[in-house]
Amino acid sequence: MAEAKSKFESAREWVTENKLRTVGSLWLSGIAGSIAYNWSKPNMKTSVRIIHARLHAQALTLAALAGAAVVEYYDHKAGAKADKYAGYIPYKDFK
Repeated sequence: MAEAKSKFESAREWVTENKLRTVGSLWLSGIAGSIAYNWSKPNMKTSVRIIHARLHAQALTLAALAGAAVVEYYDHKAGAKADKYAGYIPYKDFK
């Protein structure tokens, strides 16, 4: 009988399958949150608010891409992809 996947495991699997959608969603939510935060500050030009929102979203996107790279690395080392690509990697690298 197969074990039920934990919420974390199923979320990690979804992120692995939908990396671009995950990064895009994080970017969109980051820019929306940053615009909402910057709009609450008085005495600030609209152009400055938009620039700040873009910079915050850009930093969040870089963090999300780094996270996706870590997930991809983990999958290649220990996940299902490790067996898929095992024939292409020299044996001395497999430890």
